[in-house]
Amino acid sequence: MKKSGFPLVGALLAAALIAGGCVSTGEFEKLQADKNQEIDALQKQRAGLEQQTRELQSQRKALEEQKTALERQQSGLRSELDTLARQKAQLEAANQQSKSQYDGLVRNLTEEVKKGELQVRQYKDMLTVEVAEQLFFDSGRAALKESGKAVLSKVGEALKGYPDKVIRVVGHTDNVPISTAQFPSNWELSAARATTVVRFLQAAGVPPDRLVSSGRAEYSPVSANDDADGRRKNRRIEITLIDRNLAQEVQERR
Repeated sequence: MKKSGFPLVGALLAAALIAGGCVSTGEFEKLQADKNQEIDALQKQRAGLEQQTRELQSQRKALEEQKTALERQQSGLRSELDTLARQKAQLEAANQQSKSQYDGLVRNLTEEVKKGELQVRQYKDMLTVEVAEQLFFDSGRAALKESGKAVLSKVGEALKGYPDKVIRVVGHTDNVPISTAQFPSNWELSAARATTVVRFLQAAGVPPDRLVSSGRAEYSPVSANDDADGRRKNRRIEITLIDRNLAQEVQERR
């Protein structure tokens, strides 16, 4: 490493001191060696400080980059929180709407619910009116009884108030086999009963594009078929209100 003008100054100083008789050559050389050591030490110290400066600058740059990344992350999290807040508000509004629909349907069918002729159940965003088989049909038949027409008419009027819903009608039976010319098995019987209800609702003014029917025979029981009471509970018609978007999504998956 270059030692600037110090050796030249030292030489001139040495000449002056020797000429003046102040110090001997040996003493001067020792002084000069000491000074050179000091100069080397200062230069090393300077180099160390410059290295520390570079390292600090590098650390500062890294911290600035980290700060920028954290700010971006914070902004992303804030955006996610805003989205979650909106979703929560939408869910709360949907839950409130579902509760209002449930309460409204129960109010419209209060007398029938009290008589035990039907039940109204809510599961998430779906409302189901469950009707006992004996109210609508005679055993082994799919013709709608007069006693059930009045109740189904009232159910149809209540269902008209939900134009954003698809109405799914499902027929269920117990596990007692049936084998007739009209119904070879419970599959045909349950499907025919569901279709009868759908046709009645359509005739009552429910738009047919909102209606879906299916039969589940004995394969979706709500009670054990071990006794008469259990079998009676399983013989039923379920009329379920389903959000159109959900029904469309299920249909597309199929």
